[in-house]
Formats: sequence, structure tokens, C-alpha cells
Amino acid sequence: MLNQSQVIETIDMIEKEHLDIRTVTMGISLLPCVRESAEKTAKAVYERVVGKAEKLSSVTEALSREYGIPIVNKRVSVTPVSLITAAFPEESVSVALALDRAAETLGIDFLGGYSALVHKGTADFENTFLDTIPEALASTKRLCSSVNVGSTRSGINMDAVRRIGELVKEIAARTEREGGIGCAKFVAFCNAVEDNPFMAGAFHGTGEADTVVSVGVSGPGVILHALKGVPGADLTEAAETVKRTAFKITRAGQLVAGEAAKRLGVRFGIVDLSLAPTPARGDSVAHILEELGLETVGGHGTTAALALLNDAVKKGGVMASPRVGGLSGAFIPVSEDIGMIEAAEAGKISVDKLEAMTCVCSVGLDMIAIPGDTPASTISAILADEAAIGMVNGKTTAMRVIPVPGKKVGDEVSFGGLLGRAPVMPVHTGSAEKFISRGGLIPAPIHSFRN
Repeated sequence: MLNQSQVIETIDMIEKEHLDIRTVTMGISLLPCVRESAEKTAKAVYERVVGKAEKLSSVTEALSREYGIPIVNKRVSVTPVSLITAAFPEESVSVALALDRAAETLGIDFLGGYSALVHKGTADFENTFLDTIPEALASTKRLCSSVNVGSTRSGINMDAVRRIGELVKEIAARTEREGGIGCAKFVAFCNAVEDNPFMAGAFHGTGEADTVVSVGVSGPGVILHALKGVPGADLTEAAETVKRTAFKITRAGQLVAGEAAKRLGVRFGIVDLSLAPTPARGDSVAHILEELGLETVGGHGTTAALALLNDAVKKGGVMASPRVGGLSGAFIPVSEDIGMIEAAEAGKISVDKLEAMTCVCSVGLDMIAIPGDTPASTISAILADEAAIGMVNGKTTAMRVIPVPGKKVGDEVSFGGLLGRAPVMPVHTGSAEKFISRGGLIPAPIHSFRN
């Protein structure tokens, strides 16, 4: 039980330090929905998602009122749709539309799982499915898509990497009126995890239970406030402060996740203790790094400071919950973090530095706006670099970049809400076309052979 001082401390974290439950995500298996036609499968998908998640919004809203903890998003993740539509991949968009209707009916903000897993090779049905992604994202509002192109055990599927660059360009073109926002709903992974509650990369893994509830907590403002309380501490004590604070944040997530699973009558999945920033001032991962002593994020020392932060968050979280999973660390999305936005506007942080930071953070290059005329091969090369970092280091990495149609370096694009705004950042102009066009497979590293 919480004592009086702990209750007061939690109230302060909520009211003054932006503590929230960023998402309650229900994962739903769609495997029972496969039928002999796309039309019948889409109908079964809609009915199953709406039936399973019909109480998701009401339960989370009730928990938020009862515990006084803001729950920002209610989301659903589903089995990778490429598996559900394997018999009729050219008609996969019908399932995409059904999922989007289900999300609207449920009153949730995003639904993830229009996904394919092609890390070792791409089957014919998956090639056809990949071709449907731009239309699916342009035709829907709440649907998110992801593709896993590599893993530490399998290597990197460079044929898929090449195709992703082309897909990103097509998605941007199809959503040009909205600044290429379709690209904000698409992410490419290496070492994708099956229990990620955060969009745009969430999908319900085939090794998961039939239906689960997972929670993503967030608390950059709480961590920042805690560090402000120890201004003269050395880095050892700073790490301990972050660890203790992460423990408290994760306990809130554990409480909400357990109760949500009980009330919804489904399994408790995981608590993802990632520090997910927002564009609100006081809720920035970049500002945490600056509180550790950097003059500005992006300068020398940024990667080391981020490594300290990420490690301390994980250590504190795993002590607070037996079900820590997902990505669990610090996110560094440019458009969704006011400190990152300001550093990019001032030219203090580059895509290269962000890439270096992904070696030690939770995911990868995230919500980065780049010039609209960036070649597809360059986008593929950026993904290849990120996938290589993930493959060699045995961690999840990802790329979510937005080639904003008609925009050049120094321009800005606004997506609104949690997606924020982003200055268009430069990328290298040297061509990677010959490298990307080779295709094939980048073999897995020697340490992948562990049997």
C-alpha cells in the first residue's frame, strides 16, 4: 500500500511533472479471422476487433478517473496483416479499411499491425502486400504500418530495404496535402519485438496470447524534475536518481495494466517503461540530457548522457514490474520533443548525431523530416545503416523518416497533436544508388550463431 507521502508525491508527478500513462494497448490475434475471400475476412476482422475491444475506452477512462492518472491514448495492435491476407494479398486494403472502421467505432487513436515480417526473405504474397501499404495508409486515418527488414539472427534483407525507400516516397506523395503524414504512420525495423504497445510499430506477435493488454508509461518530466533536485551530484548519483524515479513511474504502469487486464477479462501483457516525450515544454528527453550537463543536445557527450539515462531507466523499471517488455528506454523522436525540435532548428543536432544516439537509446531515427526530393535510394541507405546498428548490437532499431513533399532544408512541417512539428533536416547528398541496387542479404554477424 502507498503511504501518505507517496500519494502526495504521485499527485505532484501527475499535476506538475507530466506523468501519464501514454497508452493502454490491447493486442488481438486475427488468426481466427482468415476466410476464403478478402470480403469475408475483412468482415470477420472488423467484428473480432470491435467485439474484443468494445470496453477498452470505457475501462481506461474509468481507471483514469479512479486513480487520477492521465491515460493519453487507447490503442489496438493486431496480428501482422500480411499473414491474414496471404491467400489474396492484392486485396489486403479491404482489411486495412475494416481495421480503420473498427478503430473509429472503438474511439481509439491508432491501430497498429498492417505489417510484414520479411527479415530473412520476402515471399511472393509479402511482395504483393508491401505494394498495398501506400494505398492503405493514404486511405485510412488511424491505421499504422510496419515492416521488419532484419534481425541479429538472420541478417538484413536488402531487397526489402530497397523496396522500403520506394514505399516511403510513395506514401509521402499519396499524403502530400497533409505534409506526407502517412510516413508518420509507417516504420521499418530491425529486430522488431512482438509486444510493443507504441505506434507506429505495434503489432500483435504470433507467439502472444489470444488477447492481451499492455501499457506504455512515460515520464520525461518526472525524470527531469528529479534531476533538478540533485544539481551537484556526480553521474553515479544522477543515475541512481533516474533509477529510483523510473521505479516509481513503472509502478504506476504496473497498477494500471493489472487492473485494466482484470476488468477487460484478458491477459496482462507487458509494461513498456519507455520515456516517450511530447511537444509540451517540460516533457522532453532532450532537456533531461541537458540537465545532466550538456549545453545543448547534439553536442559532444550527448551519446554518453543518453546511454546513462537509458540504462538507469531500464534498471529502475525491471525492479518495479515482473512484466517489463516492449522497447523500454528513451525515445528520441525529433518532431515530438520540444528540446529536439529547438536543437534541430538551431542546427545543433544532425541526422548523423541522431544515428549515433540510436546505438544506445530505445529505438532509432524517429519522426525526422527530410527534403521531399530525397532519393528513394538515400532513404533505403539510412534504413540500412539503422538496421546494421540493430543487427550487430542485438537491439531493436527503426527508421521513421518523412520526405516532406515540396519542402527543403530549413522549412518546417506541422502534424499537430502528439506528432508535433519538425524542421526539415539535411541528409548527405552522395548517392548510395549502386550500393542499394545490389540487393541480396547482408549476412548475420558471427555472434548470431549461438546454438
